[in-house]
Amino acid sequence: MDQTDLIILEKAIQKLKLGFDSFPDSLTENNQKRIEEIILNVAERLQNNYPYFQPNYAGQMLKPPHAIARIAYMLSLYINPNNHALDGGMESSKMEKEVIVKLAAMFGWQNSLGHLTSGGTFANLEALWIAGKLHPNKKIVASELAHYTHQRISSVLGLSFEQVESDQSGKMDMGCLEKILSNGDVGTVVVTFGTTGIGSIDPMTEILELQKKYHFRIHIDAAYGGYYVLADNLSANTKEQYSLMTKADSIVIDPHKHGLQPYGCGCILFKNPEVGQFYKHDSPYTYFSSDELHLGEISLECSRAGASAVGLWATIEMFPLFKKGEFAKNLENCHLAAIKLYQLILTDNKLIPLLEPELDIVVWAVKASTLSKISKISNQIFHLAAKKYNLHLALINYPTKLLNSDWNNVDKDANYVTCLRSCLMKPEHLDFVDELWAILEKCKGEVESI
Repeated sequence: MDQTDLIILEKAIQKLKLGFDSFPDSLTENNQKRIEEIILNVAERLQNNYPYFQPNYAGQMLKPPHAIARIAYMLSLYINPNNHALDGGMESSKMEKEVIVKLAAMFGWQNSLGHLTSGGTFANLEALWIAGKLHPNKKIVASELAHYTHQRISSVLGLSFEQVESDQSGKMDMGCLEKILSNGDVGTVVVTFGTTGIGSIDPMTEILELQKKYHFRIHIDAAYGGYYVLADNLSANTKEQYSLMTKADSIVIDPHKHGLQPYGCGCILFKNPEVGQFYKHDSPYTYFSSDELHLGEISLECSRAGASAVGLWATIEMFPLFKKGEFAKNLENCHLAAIKLYQLILTDNKLIPLLEPELDIVVWAVKASTLSKISKISNQIFHLAAKKYNLHLALINYPTKLLNSDWNNVDKDANYVTCLRSCLMKPEHLDFVDELWAILEKCKGEVESI
């Protein structure tokens, strides 16, 4: 946070106080000297982190919250609203309802039902919980490259789960899916829009055709890739899949990934608001200020940070969710950065790309005679780039069986190969790719000489 942010926050705090002028000052006594001492110690300890907010961090899915989200979030902490009930978060609850309408509209939904959650994991839990309520004796299926949380959540909920094999494009294998569906015991198919490993998009076109025959629910896990529905520069096939998201029964999206929000801010959306009947409960004390529907009636979580709703509301006010807007353009720059890096990889005959990036994740490796050697080199480059050049990438262990023909000349001496992976989630990564590439070239040369 820079000085300008602090000035804006101070002005906002003074305006907030005007709404409570009729009340006496808080009786809480603060030992300012001790607070300062501890906070300075905290600041020093937090230096022991990777530079997540810089382009040099191009590893995991970490995108810094925008200044407006940070300021709005911090301002709301002076009230510390709880969006479980209108009594605990009167205005922040209204803000949450407003952002839910805008997020749903982004996917072409009107009159849907939804709320914010603490993150994608809990949002997916609610989606699968509803799936289990609607089809209590049927199983959940998801691709083997889908997030592991679906299998774990199914276990927590006591639901049967089966993994669907992926193909060499990193998508759910339709032949394998239909074989499972033919048994007649599948209630919900989880379709991933942006696998967290490689960013692949499951084939919604083909899944919808199978739905006509086998009559299952579709839950889309778009925790990572959901906002890309606004991007105009994706491949024609990928754009077609996004255009069909509106046909899903439920969607999860994480504003704390591409939505510029602090952790944790997830969101679950249901196309049919009638699923709200499964949330119905009675409380002897929490709700009494309004007959209006409140978010505690449609959420499994009880206490929820109203600050998340405030931060997201302010951000969407500044960056509306429509195509060709500033927010959409920034997403497009992330995709362009990934394509730029991918094309540079293609020019180097010593490198092997995994797949062409559909969103902003790029995966590649240095060629070698065996998979085990490739894995060793990937690890060496990963550590060298971080320690010597302050470039922070990620690693992924990818199944050997899913490797495409580009890997035919490599001895498959292991079940998995470790590749280098980069999430180019910051718009400024577009201008940073050349520097990133130069560092990779140095690392590659130094590793080869070891």
